[in-house]
Amino acid sequence: MTAQRTNTRLVFTTAAAAAALLLAGCGTGTPQAQTSSAPASSPAGSASQPAATGAATALASSGPGSPAPAPAASTPAGPGLCKAAGLTGTIDSTGGGAAGSVYMTLILTNSGAEPCVLKGFAGVSLTADANGAPIGAPAARDESTPAADILLAPGQAGAATLRYSQAANHPDCKMAPAAGFRIYPPEDTASLFIAQPRDACSDAETRLLTIGVFQAR
Repeated sequence: MTAQRTNTRLVFTTAAAAAALLLAGCGTGTPQAQTSSAPASSPAGSASQPAATGAATALASSGPGSPAPAPAASTPAGPGLCKAAGLTGTIDSTGGGAAGSVYMTLILTNSGAEPCVLKGFAGVSLTADANGAPIGAPAARDESTPAADILLAPGQAGAATLRYSQAANHPDCKMAPAAGFRIYPPEDTASLFIAQPRDACSDAETRLLTIGVFQAR
């Protein structure tokens, strides 16, 4: 009877020890399993995340639904050159004369509704009538005064000195009657006619006219 109780106690003791070892093994294994199963952090992976986000943002901002860039502000254009269609012309012949020449003043007035600019020299010739071709040589330019921009508001005028040399003073002149002057504003191919009868020279070698630069009046 005593031997049987001893064997029974030994069985219980061995079983308790085995159970204790099993519980100890289970307690220490759980943290190791959590550590090994956690995803490792990758510096490369974290660095690529903002780059991908930035690319997606750039694509989104350039998509068809994004507003078009605002156009650059343009600088308003200034007044244009005065043209024959917007000018009226007169000639003041009260300037007097000397040594067979008559000094006159060519006056061009802005008859338009907008400001315009006169700069430089008019083209001037004697002509048979309002619609006729020029007679003889055109006016030579007197470049003793530099050209400058002359801004003409509506109703304002610019003036240039026009010298006429008497045709009778040129022995080689082939004299022809002229009804007045054909005036081409600077850099314009259209013209004005100002009636003022004069003797002209039909040959191209005799030059009767000299024109100065436009100045403010």
